[in-house]
Amino acid sequence: MQTEFFPSGMQETFPDLQQRLRDLWRSVEALELGDTDIIVVPSLSLDQRELQKIDGFHHYEERLLFSLIRLQNPRTRLVYVTSQPLHPSVIDYYLQLLPGIPFSHARDRLLLLSAYDSSLNPLSQKILDRPRLIARIQQAVRPNRCFMICYNSTSAEQNLAVQLGVPLYALDPGLLKWGTKGGSRQIFAETNVPHPDGSDSVWSVHELATAAAQLWERQPNLKRMVVKLNEGFSGEGNALLDLQTIQDAAPDRTSHLARIEALTEQFSTLHFEGKGETWDNFSQRIPEMGAIVEAFLEGEKRSPSVQGHITPLGEVEILSTHDQILGGPTGQIYLGCRFPADEAYRLTLQELGMRIGRNLAKKGAIERFAVDFVVVHQPHQSQKPEWDVQAIEINLRKGGTTHPFMTLKFLTNGRYDLSSGLFYSQQGRPKYYIATDNLQKDQYRGLLPNDLMDIIAHHQLHFDTSTETGTVFHLMGCLSEFGKLGLTSIGNSPQQAEDVYKKLTQAMDEETRLLPKPQINHHLRLPMSWREQC
Repeated sequence: MQTEFFPSGMQETFPDLQQRLRDLWRSVEALELGDTDIIVVPSLSLDQRELQKIDGFHHYEERLLFSLIRLQNPRTRLVYVTSQPLHPSVIDYYLQLLPGIPFSHARDRLLLLSAYDSSLNPLSQKILDRPRLIARIQQAVRPNRCFMICYNSTSAEQNLAVQLGVPLYALDPGLLKWGTKGGSRQIFAETNVPHPDGSDSVWSVHELATAAAQLWERQPNLKRMVVKLNEGFSGEGNALLDLQTIQDAAPDRTSHLARIEALTEQFSTLHFEGKGETWDNFSQRIPEMGAIVEAFLEGEKRSPSVQGHITPLGEVEILSTHDQILGGPTGQIYLGCRFPADEAYRLTLQELGMRIGRNLAKKGAIERFAVDFVVVHQPHQSQKPEWDVQAIEINLRKGGTTHPFMTLKFLTNGRYDLSSGLFYSQQGRPKYYIATDNLQKDQYRGLLPNDLMDIIAHHQLHFDTSTETGTVFHLMGCLSEFGKLGLTSIGNSPQQAEDVYKKLTQAMDEETRLLPKPQINHHLRLPMSWREQC
């Protein structure tokens, strides 16, 4: 049950709060750099049944811990709220990364709060259900110098912002449809961005079969199609439909109605990306979430993406490009990324991303957006680009590429160069990295955060501020139970980033093959003046 909580005085409406966000943006160089208080609510307010397909998803609230690096600004104060308390070693690890800021100074400006709730409810709803937790957050911040950030924005985050009386630096939930599979295709059409042939959103199995039949009739030589739940993420809501099986079994099914019948029968044999997914479950989600069907692009291909940002004033900037590392049964599940994307198409990604970003800005979107593409190699076609670039999805939230890039940016105080698509540190070095949320092996199970710190120190795997190379870790809470770890391996060349990553994986494998020696780590607890005041 959602609990209503009204602070003293008249409660501001969400539009009022968002206008305050625009005013605050005008008054400082940027919200992240000004004299501001930041409330971080890393709630995964996504479909919980889809989330449960991801090992350790409840630890993904840790992915926004890169926000702690904002404490390098000595005037920034930050409140970070989680479902369950974070391990002290994890917090200490991030604060030790801050360049030029004493640990104790940063720690005094950080308030960690927890709902102490391990249920499947999204974190934002857990906070809404706890009026005293809301009050404590309010007491810790200056309302006129504060904003809230989140992983993704829904009505729960909107309600929480209103309850707290602070602006939400995220998408208005009323615009969420533009981040669905069907909404993405509509924007691609509006902006003349190339995208695979496919359907609009459908809401029943019959509509899905009809749309698939129409696609097949437009492209009679098509071998496979992709069926996607409208609100699936990380590829977990995707499935592959093999048309060759239908042709082999019933080559005479050429009429429209016969195709619909054959496709409906074939849906039960879909190849699902999500672990344990079945057609019975998948088909029940279609009336709830909607779905699309798309032509599967055959050939040698890659899956790059472009990331952008829309300010509260509607200004659009491109932040980065990546080549995504995909896995799963048919190679559609996001595992990690390489930065930057290949130079053969990264500038094209930027141009298309800017086109899409401007369209989103006109619709009122703010903060992060990302666009996923498929690029297909076209050898020996001199009249065409070497890579055919096709957009497949818009994400109106933070994602798997957000925290690696923002970590690199905050650690090096560098800049992204649009003319080359490269990132340069303050020292003028181009920077490259490999990042993943899915370094996962059974032999890593049982490692505690302190054990990971011992391994990092022994093998010198930490990020070195003098060379601006090394590995930065996240998702450390997943390690003990799931044997799963997230990381970003940074180098001064693509090969060096690869070498840093390999050194890390080799060290982890070596340490988990040996019987660990018990060690005791004594952690000094530092004064917490600001937190004690709260």
